[in-house]
Amino acid sequence: MSLDEYDAARTDLEPADGEIETAELVVTDDVLVKTFALGPGAELEAHDHPESTNVFHVLEGTVTVVQDEQHEEITAPGVVRHDRGVVHGARNETDETVVFTASLCPLPS
Repeated sequence: MSLDEYDAARTDLEPADGEIETAELVVTDDVLVKTFALGPGAELEAHDHPESTNVFHVLEGTVTVVQDEQHEEITAPGVVRHDRGVVHGARNETDETVVFTASLCPLPS
């Protein structure tokens, strides 16, 4: 048995062009950690979490992170914090799959 939650989940994530696949790595009463794999051309629509901070950990590739009106390419390894209520999203403008986790804490009640 491995303590690594990412390794087993990552092997099942192979999104096609324009698609997003996800896996929940950790779900507790106070935190959610989810993996996002974005195929080339895929986009995670901009959204917000009014009651939670959301942190992206870029693990593979280069993802364009959107935060409010700002857009920035973040190459692995990278970390981006989205404070409560900040509109954020991500898109893959490359020819390779990009993978990042999103940690949400605290979970909304």
